[in-house]
Amino acid sequence: EARGGRWGPASAASLYENPWTIPNMLSMTRIGLAPVLGYLIIEEDFNIALGVFALAGLTDLLDGFIARNWANQKSALGSALDPLADKILISILYVSLTYADLIPVPLTYMIISRDVMLIAAVFYIRYRTLPTPRTLSKYFNPCYATARLKPTFISKVNTAVQLILVAASLAAPVFNYADSIYLQILWCLTAFTTAASAYSY
Repeated sequence: EARGGRWGPASAASLYENPWTIPNMLSMTRIGLAPVLGYLIIEEDFNIALGVFALAGLTDLLDGFIARNWANQKSALGSALDPLADKILISILYVSLTYADLIPVPLTYMIISRDVMLIAAVFYIRYRTLPTPRTLSKYFNPCYATARLKPTFISKVNTAVQLILVAASLAAPVFNYADSIYLQILWCLTAFTTAASAYSY
């Protein structure tokens, strides 16, 4: 799966492609689950939130596995949609967990700021790599493959650490360890990998 990294041009042969792949549908499912998770966290229904989070994680694992193993399921859209789904999910989770006093405000601000910057870059690069003449209908047509996002190692590590912190924070009120020193260490590690990932761009 491609969670942030460097952009490369799509091949000419794949300039126009089918966007209705299984990995893309799974990424859209993950985007749809994000507000559900946010609502559950704000309502402090952490047991169900843990289950929904596990389901979102399963869609993440499946879309990467399918895209890697079936060539006809890969797409330039998917290389952008997968990390976009992750960023939407992570952003909503961090905001709602901060609202629930389970993640500190400065850390959430740092993560959201980085993700807003990256999402803006996705839209800008989409525009820059679109074949001329550039039109709104072509820009929003998912069948046009433009740039493909290639992941970097640090971006993968950062996403993994951020998701581990989310899982640990969701489980904290369920298993009564919200004041654990290990959570605070995880906050520091998440801040470090987020900064390193942003610098790598």
